[in-house]
Amino acid sequence: MAEVDVQNPVNGETTCGSLLRQLQKIWDEVGETDEERDKMLLQIEQDCLDVYKRKVDQAAKARARLLQALADSRLELSTLLASLGEKSFVGIPEKTSGTINQQLAAIAPALEQLLKQKEERRKEFLDVQTQIQKICTEIAGGNQHAGSPTVDESDLSLKKLAEFHDQLQELQKEKSDRLHKVLEFVSTVHDLCAVLGLDFYTTVTEVHPSLNDATGVQSKSISNDTLARLANTVLALKEDKKQRLKKLQELASQLIDLWNLMDTSEEERSLFGHVTCNVSASVDEVTVPGALALDLIEQAKVEVERLDKLKASRMKEIAFKRQGELEEIFARAHIEIDTQAAREKILGLIDSGSVEPSELLADMDNQIIKAKEEAISRKDILDKVEKWMSACEEESWLDDYNRDNNRYNASRGAHLNLKRAEKARILVNKIPALVDSLVAKTRTWEEEHGVTFAYDGVPLLAMLDEYALLRHDREEEKRRMRDQKKFHEQLNTEQEAMFGSKPSPARPASSTKKVLGPRVNGAAANGAPNRRLSLNQNGSKSGKRDSGARPIAPTNYVAITKEDAASHVSGTEPAPITP
Repeated sequence: MAEVDVQNPVNGETTCGSLLRQLQKIWDEVGETDEERDKMLLQIEQDCLDVYKRKVDQAAKARARLLQALADSRLELSTLLASLGEKSFVGIPEKTSGTINQQLAAIAPALEQLLKQKEERRKEFLDVQTQIQKICTEIAGGNQHAGSPTVDESDLSLKKLAEFHDQLQELQKEKSDRLHKVLEFVSTVHDLCAVLGLDFYTTVTEVHPSLNDATGVQSKSISNDTLARLANTVLALKEDKKQRLKKLQELASQLIDLWNLMDTSEEERSLFGHVTCNVSASVDEVTVPGALALDLIEQAKVEVERLDKLKASRMKEIAFKRQGELEEIFARAHIEIDTQAAREKILGLIDSGSVEPSELLADMDNQIIKAKEEAISRKDILDKVEKWMSACEEESWLDDYNRDNNRYNASRGAHLNLKRAEKARILVNKIPALVDSLVAKTRTWEEEHGVTFAYDGVPLLAMLDEYALLRHDREEEKRRMRDQKKFHEQLNTEQEAMFGSKPSPARPASSTKKVLGPRVNGAAANGAPNRRLSLNQNGSKSGKRDSGARPIAPTNYVAITKEDAASHVSGTEPAPITP
């Protein structure tokens, strides 16, 4: 049996050798045989080997665990670097020398720092992915309380994080655009509801509760569904606005027509000024709150119905007003009509009920339009007739002025008469050209219209022919008077030569004013022309002419009779126009 090497105890410590000596001492005292002693020592040696083997196994296992830990650390280190997208790390030792524990101790700080960096990076990923998920949920219109997103820890690189940030920026821009669009829609809905008189909060709440500021919801819904419903709401409100405006404008037009028809006062019209102010406005121009409210449209509708009933009861008054307007147009155009028969016909139609009031008024409006057109076509000729009559008046005044022997006396106002006489002579000299132009225009008008141009019932060409004949007669009379005056002057000269004294000049027989025809309709004896105006008993202008009045010719000439006019039109008595 091998002897175990046992050292002496040090500092009183028990060693294997001392224990073996104590065991031998005990065996000696007991008297154990050598065989028993060898057997027991062999057992002790086997027990020692088992303990050493157990310890070696434990040490081997510990080393294997350390090696595995080192390998795991290195693998985790490389995995972290790959996950973080780092190719290298400053804290990692370049050489793998030293014991296992030394190598583990060298890797541990770098591993700890990378784990910390990974956790921070994961939080960044979680934050940006959470924001992305939130915006995507808002756009999709889903549940806002969805769970946290899952972070893929296999790729926590800055490149991947930048991609998420880019995606987040795009989504944030889209969210901003959508929010801006939502706010625009909400603002448009607010304006439309104000114009239409609708409750704004009720309208937007029906689209989405978050759009109602009164609910206290901070974020507005920007989902596709909300945008689509808002767009449909705006379209529906715009169409409603368009239809209401169309209806209101129809009512406003009817109101204006009825007001004009019945001469409604401005004070009464002003009560519906908020209705008629939009009669010609476009849809976009109507922005006043409540301008298209249903109660306002109903109010206008009720007023139109009321005025329609009132119009029916005042039909005669309205129709006679139209007739008066028509007669006034004819009077200004010097067209003779039978006003009494026209008014009796209107009364008969209204009393019989054979024609609708609106149709009767429309027919009278058409007559007024045609009368205005005819008056416009006659205007140029009537203006020249006015100038002709004014010139004839001046001609008559000039004749009276020339017969006044005291016209050159230094009396008050003599210089004014002298100036007027100079102007009158210039105007009178233009009469022949004016008459020729008037005749030409009248004939052209008659050829175009196929009817005779009558002035207050008398053919104008017949009047002009008569004027030309009488003017010719008057010129002949003036010439005869001049010849007679020369004869008397020559006779006086001969008597003075024979008797040596100048006799008192005899008053010429023709010195008294001679009227070339009877006074017609109160024409002045001095030949001053009467204006062809229809006058009432008070002397004011009126659209209805006296049925017994006859139009008169200018100056002091005899007016032609209806037979003369008929013979002139038929051509039986042609009368040349001479200046």
